[in-house]
Amino acid sequence: MGLFLQMLTVFVTTVSLQGWLPLGCLDEERIALLQLKDSLNYPNGTSLPSWIEADANCCSWERIKCDSSTGRVIALHLEETRNEVLGDWYLNTSLFLPFQQLNALALWGNRIAGWVEKKGGYELQRLRNLDYLDLGSNSFDNGILSFVEGFPSLKSLYLYYNRLEGLIDLKGSLSGLEVLGFSGNNVNKLIASRGPSSLATLHFYNVTTYENSSKLLQSLGAFPNLTTLYLRYNDFRGRILGDELQNLSSLESLYLDYCSLDEHFLQSLGALPSLKNLSLQALSGNIPYRDFLDLKNLEYLDLSYNTLNNSIFQAIRMMTSLKYLNLHGCKLDGQIPIAQGFLNLKNLEFLDLSSNTLDNNIFQTIGLCDLNHLQELYMYDNDLSGFLPPCLTNLTSLQLLDLSFNHLKIPISLSPLYNLSKLTYFDGSNNEIYAEEDDHNLSPKFQLEFIFLSSRGQGAGAFPKFLYHQFNLQSLDFTNIQIKGEFPNWLIENNTYLHDLSLENCSLSGPFLLPKNSHMNLSFLSISMNYFQGQIPSEIGAHLSGLKVLFMSDNGLNGSIPFSMGNISSLQVLDLSNNSLQGHIPRWIGNMSSLKFLDLSVNNFSGRLPPRFDTASSNLRYVYLSRNKLQGPITKAFYNSSEMFALDLSHNNLTGSIPKWIDRLSNLRFLLLSYNNLEGEIPVQLYRLDQLTLIDLSHNHLSGNILSWMISTHPFPEQYNSYDDLSSSQQSFEFTTKNVSLSYRGTIIQYFTGIDLSCNNFIGEIPPEIGNLSMIKVLNLSHNSLTGPIPPTFSNLKEIESLDLSYNKLDGEIPPHLIELFYLEFFNVAHNNLSGKTPARVAQFATFEKSCYKDNPFLCGEPLPKICSAAMPLSPTPTSTNNEDDGGFMDMEVFYVTFGVTYIIVLLVIGAILYINSYWRRAWFHFIEASINNCYYFLVDNLPILSKF
Repeated sequence: MGLFLQMLTVFVTTVSLQGWLPLGCLDEERIALLQLKDSLNYPNGTSLPSWIEADANCCSWERIKCDSSTGRVIALHLEETRNEVLGDWYLNTSLFLPFQQLNALALWGNRIAGWVEKKGGYELQRLRNLDYLDLGSNSFDNGILSFVEGFPSLKSLYLYYNRLEGLIDLKGSLSGLEVLGFSGNNVNKLIASRGPSSLATLHFYNVTTYENSSKLLQSLGAFPNLTTLYLRYNDFRGRILGDELQNLSSLESLYLDYCSLDEHFLQSLGALPSLKNLSLQALSGNIPYRDFLDLKNLEYLDLSYNTLNNSIFQAIRMMTSLKYLNLHGCKLDGQIPIAQGFLNLKNLEFLDLSSNTLDNNIFQTIGLCDLNHLQELYMYDNDLSGFLPPCLTNLTSLQLLDLSFNHLKIPISLSPLYNLSKLTYFDGSNNEIYAEEDDHNLSPKFQLEFIFLSSRGQGAGAFPKFLYHQFNLQSLDFTNIQIKGEFPNWLIENNTYLHDLSLENCSLSGPFLLPKNSHMNLSFLSISMNYFQGQIPSEIGAHLSGLKVLFMSDNGLNGSIPFSMGNISSLQVLDLSNNSLQGHIPRWIGNMSSLKFLDLSVNNFSGRLPPRFDTASSNLRYVYLSRNKLQGPITKAFYNSSEMFALDLSHNNLTGSIPKWIDRLSNLRFLLLSYNNLEGEIPVQLYRLDQLTLIDLSHNHLSGNILSWMISTHPFPEQYNSYDDLSSSQQSFEFTTKNVSLSYRGTIIQYFTGIDLSCNNFIGEIPPEIGNLSMIKVLNLSHNSLTGPIPPTFSNLKEIESLDLSYNKLDGEIPPHLIELFYLEFFNVAHNNLSGKTPARVAQFATFEKSCYKDNPFLCGEPLPKICSAAMPLSPTPTSTNNEDDGGFMDMEVFYVTFGVTYIIVLLVIGAILYINSYWRRAWFHFIEASINNCYYFLVDNLPILSKF
């Protein structure tokens, strides 16, 4: 009975607490956030799309953190929220007043120039809990200092890259600051006029002038409590830092990365009693190793991206307290004497020797294998070769080992590493991975979490047996290892924390096998470029419901896309290209609200495009449906896809016209509709897409005039960068350039610009405005019915590599200034009515053969055999003359002679036929006689009637 009462009490208490705990943010804070969004986006920005009035729980909105117990907003991360093109603006600080528990506010990179005129922004000072404020990369001047003095709890303040200058006085509440960032301003002195400051961390990057940096160093002695000092990107030549900083007895960490320093800069740094961490990345100038001899107490030393000689090890080996050493990219070679090695660094835990030219001798010459406390070892991008050194087994504390991008022979079994019981991360990618003849059944002591063995295509035979003993894997990459066999569904079943699995180009075959049970954590799966057959399992959506990225391209999969795939609500990237899938593109793709990248190209999908992608359409950015059997018109499937970045519907059987709603795709960069049966004129709405960098409408039945064209030459917008990094290897398109159809893939897409309107029925003249597209690389207007001259403005196409105007009806001369197109590799104006002299045989035009000009009967000059004579007019273009006969485009004298000769030949041929064939001769004379009689009786019958008139 007592136990029952206790359980009842717990139950009632739990229910009461659940009723008391907040279910969302406060209404007043939600309203203030919506008003703040409107202010940030004024007049037409689109930031913060998740901040919507229909969602009552603003704690789930992006860039917001709430207190788990009170539900109140405690952090707002609004950095780089306002679109830069909207210009400077003034912040209404009263919008922040409802956030009474706010302790962190980041507003950097929003081009704030000041406050809305009321109380000058002082409403913010009522936020008594605010201890972190970041106003960097805005447009504030020194007036901001009097404003920030009013925050009693402020501990961290960042005002980098504003318009501050001169002297900065940390008075008022600023004297309680612990972290201060003033980088990128024109500040020359820092003081604390009201007594000692508690400032512990100071950021002073990129001080404007050499004079300012000198004065700043002298003023830092007023802050004896400084423990961390960032002085990156400054010019300290001629200064001895130890003398300038000698009063900073508490200084523990000093960062001088990317500074300009001379050979004496380290003198007296050894006198700083508390200095433990020193970072000297990418210095301008040589590093004198003798000055390091006094820094024996260092625990952290970063010398990466410097040019070091081997003598530096004489000083480093004396730093017996060193725990962290970074020598990445220091041009070290394998000639390091053992006397200068790391034998004394018994406390070393982190060592980075990557991106040098070290060979296998490094393991012995510096005592590398004797570092028993070493936990992380980076040796990627060196000249290591042969087999893994056996002495690696001595590194019993090793947790991370990166040997990628070398010339090592690494057994896929990893048997040399079996004794490293603490090893959780191994990267051996881009080496030679091989299969041991005797793949033993021993169980390794390690439980790996991350393993990367992607290689250069060597064979391994089968999955290594040690994988059957791994249960903590989170990420595995065996790309380009020819393993063969079936899909290892057991690997997913054994590792419930596995989130990334890449088995691309592994020669796997058979059906794609699902794990027996649902696996919620797998978010990235790539099995492209294998030999999988059969259908995609119908239960894939239930068993792999946490997928965000799914690559299954270049296999032999058939059947339709399973319905359950539509239930993977988190899916962002879906690539099923280059398979044998068939059926209709399912309508339920519209329910995949997270989908951003869809590639179904090179399959056998048929039918019409789905009528509407509905929810997904607002997020879709990349759609590739080329080389299928799609039919019908382009519907409103992408009507709401304002974020659409690339649309490829080429090589299908689409009909109808280009829809007039095309301008709703305002962010469109790539539009490929080639090899379809589209007709009609290009809608004027298409010309309004000023973000386009590539458009291919070739091989259709389009007609009408080509209007003036605007095409963007800007790089990708920043908001797409993170996603492009994820999928850049998957993005591709076909485009004809230099008369060859090529496939473009990867980052080159970002810089490719071109227009292909070839093989259509366009008429009229070429708009001269096309010559304003100075960054375009490909222009193909061939196989149309264009008339008029080649615009002289084409000489402005300074970046063009391929220009094809062949098979049209162009006339006039070829603009001579085209020879200034120094990147032009392909040029074709054949099969036109051009006249006059060909461009001079200089620069790129010296490489073009006569085939580029053929079938222009009035062109002359090299490389054509026809020589331009002085008496010969350069162009038969109409001139201002009184002789009307000279106005035609052809030579009339030649025409009359040709016509007369042809007429005589026809008469002679008819006479010869009648002379040879008696039957045709009798029929001909009978026809003539009958015709004469008919004419006679016609005149006799009608002349009396005509005489009456």
